[in-house]
Amino acid sequence: MKELSLHILDIVQNSLAAKADRVEIVINEDRIGDLLEIRVKDNGKGMTEEELAKVVDPFYTTRSTRKVGLGIPLFKANAEACNGRFFIKSEIGKGTEVYASFQHSHIDRVPLGDIIGTVISIIAVNPQLRLILDYQLDGHKIIFDTEQIKEVLEDVPINNPLVLDWVKKFLTENFPNPNS
Repeated sequence: MKELSLHILDIVQNSLAAKADRVEIVINEDRIGDLLEIRVKDNGKGMTEEELAKVVDPFYTTRSTRKVGLGIPLFKANAEACNGRFFIKSEIGKGTEVYASFQHSHIDRVPLGDIIGTVISIIAVNPQLRLILDYQLDGHKIIFDTEQIKEVLEDVPINNPLVLDWVKKFLTENFPNPNS
């Protein structure tokens, strides 16, 4: 994948397939420490030890529409190719956590990509999902939680186009500036 945000989208889709109704995306960019960390946690059904052992195999998938599952194996390979680490923790009935780290300055690290667009896409298609984005860039932090937005909206759906436009504008204005 050409952007890490697409890996995040793929992992969130896996979370939704596992019946998660809460997903937390934590991204920490520390340019001084030369580290990029991505963590996606859900409260889905979790995986057995056997499934957990197979999930990094590109020829294993639980989907019936295709015979390969490249998302997690490619994410793992990207992290490890950039002097990073990768792990998955999962517990039946409690959920799954996917973690990857990268050397931020590594020449082979693909860009983070359009995180705001990824968040908007997730909300647009999955309005029932509680999505939390915790993004930090060199100590500057934003936390976005769809639950807080839904409380204010009351009966207006969060995937209403006007609301999505507002969310995009809010995130764009409040995201830490990588050029500062």
